[in-house]
Amino acid sequence: MQKVAGAIYVAAVAFIQRQYRTIALLAIGGMVVIGLVIYFFESAPGISREELAMKTSIAFIVGAACSMASGIVGMFVAVKSNLRTAAAAQHSVADALRISLRGGAVSGILVVGLSLIGVFIMFIAYGGFDHPEQAPFTIVGFGFGASFVALFAQLGGGIYTKAADLGADLVGKIEAGIPEDDPRNAAVIADLVGDNVGDCAGRGADLFESTAAENIGAMILGVAIYAVTQNPAWILFPLVVRGFGLIASMIGIFTVRGSDTKSPMSSLNLGYYITVALSIAGMFLVTQVMLNEKGAGYWFFFAGVVGIVTSLAFVYITQYYTAGDWRPVKEIAEAAKTGPATTIISGIAVGFETTAASAITIALALFFSHFFGEKWGEATGLPHGGIYGTAVATMGMLMSAAFILAEDTFGPITDNAGGVASMARASEETRERTDRLDAVGNTTKALTKGYAVGSAALAAFLLFSAYLDKVAQLTGEPFNSVDLAKVNVFLGGFLGAMLVYLFSSLAIRAVGRAGAAIIEEVRTQFREHPGIMAGTEEPNYARVVDITTASALRNMIAPGLLAVGAPILVGILLRAEAEAALLMVGTMAGVILATVLNNGGGAWDNAKKYIESGMLKDEKGNVLGKGTPAHAAAVVGDTVGDPFKDTAGPSLHVLIKLLATITLVLAPLFV
Repeated sequence: MQKVAGAIYVAAVAFIQRQYRTIALLAIGGMVVIGLVIYFFESAPGISREELAMKTSIAFIVGAACSMASGIVGMFVAVKSNLRTAAAAQHSVADALRISLRGGAVSGILVVGLSLIGVFIMFIAYGGFDHPEQAPFTIVGFGFGASFVALFAQLGGGIYTKAADLGADLVGKIEAGIPEDDPRNAAVIADLVGDNVGDCAGRGADLFESTAAENIGAMILGVAIYAVTQNPAWILFPLVVRGFGLIASMIGIFTVRGSDTKSPMSSLNLGYYITVALSIAGMFLVTQVMLNEKGAGYWFFFAGVVGIVTSLAFVYITQYYTAGDWRPVKEIAEAAKTGPATTIISGIAVGFETTAASAITIALALFFSHFFGEKWGEATGLPHGGIYGTAVATMGMLMSAAFILAEDTFGPITDNAGGVASMARASEETRERTDRLDAVGNTTKALTKGYAVGSAALAAFLLFSAYLDKVAQLTGEPFNSVDLAKVNVFLGGFLGAMLVYLFSSLAIRAVGRAGAAIIEEVRTQFREHPGIMAGTEEPNYARVVDITTASALRNMIAPGLLAVGAPILVGILLRAEAEAALLMVGTMAGVILATVLNNGGGAWDNAKKYIESGMLKDEKGNVLGKGTPAHAAAVVGDTVGDPFKDTAGPSLHVLIKLLATITLVLAPLFV
């Protein structure tokens, strides 16, 4: 076990070093560009151009560095936890569950804590207590830096993990007919490494930038109410309430015990319910103490509860569409009986269907949180209550972020533990326990993506409003409506929707290209070294890892530069109002497409797992399990879904927030 885990660790560290060297160079270039733009185009009262440019550039590079640290720590902890989880699975499911979740918790708590500490330190360093109305605008660069790094980390990790998975599955399971994680398959180590660099490093950076960008956006919205009340609590509220969420998540994580008889999912759900209950209590306390203007703070408490309930709704929606106990996954498994074509058709239909529940949930959350904020405005006679209500709801939704991220990292840890146990020829009982946890891990990974999309959608409205405030501040004129009847503005929105699809195309194509190179390499090794299949010769794992690494880094550049370059170009050519349309329409298209890709891919994956666990039967009651044509069809469906759910989908969450932070930081270019 130690030998296998050691190989995974070495390859993961090698990839992260090469990837982050590339990202660091891109980030330094970004810092210089931002500094120059701010210096030549922006001015603010009471601060020189040089100081403003310097502060924004420093905030950018600090945000980028913190985002890198989040990804690296998440990955490092995961590759150390997989071996411990595999060893614990020799004794019981409960031990393995506890170790893998606590491994994930290190990442979850650190990422959320780092975003809070980072934003607060930047706020203090930039004179937040002397000039609270200016500081949130100068630390926007922190969110942009975090989004910039997260995009490349998620893209590079996503391309790597899915290219390796695709190569391992198609040549191993379908062509050679050997089991998953069989040591004779040269792509297996690359596949196991991929889980860590995609789901841990990529998602860690993704949720770090989510929490940082959304905190800053909410602080900017608080400035408008601060201007009237002179109470800095409106600006600091997002940080305080998220701190309570972090405490609630820690308690929730420690209540997960696990059992050999109960489903691991029910233990995780109990911990999540405890986190939600404590978050509601924390929200009540903070809104009563900080936002209780004229005794009307309870309206913001209601808005916060809307956000917390929305996170719960997204967890249920995602479970329904991606867990094997419900209709959608069973429907895809049934379709697999008639071949790969019907499997793919069924999976795409499920992906499209998921958008309805997700969009309705987001619409209700925005409507009610805005409504409660408006009620607060009526009760106090103060302005901007409605928009601040949506900010409070977004903060409520993110209160459980540390618990959700712990569940997400739990997924690749258990997947790796299964691979370690399999390659180390552990007992059948151990493999069965790791398989049980791995099936739950697939669902928890899907939950995180649903949660990330939901929070991105709520935050998009918040960040869109912050952009309008920023333009109004720069021009000195009110800017609170975007007129789609103007041709430039319509074009901005149209190009925003196109950007989402072109970006996804580049990400998915990158997986196909890298996967093809791996398939050729594994086939060549099987053909030229017959001793591999006989078990007398060891495959060349390092060669596949090297091909995957080079291909992932080469292919992440084009979609990354498109995501950064396109909004800047549109803003310069079509100006500020068109940029607002690009942000608004691009976000709507991005949220809908990310939901299709994430849930469709997750449903295909669990339909395959459903068949592998012997749940699918023919008309006579015979089990259609591994090695049957139905299983082969499900593997093809899963392979199609892999770049959907682990490369393009998660990268779209980051794209949505990157659009918002780019427009906020570079707004001076567009006015």
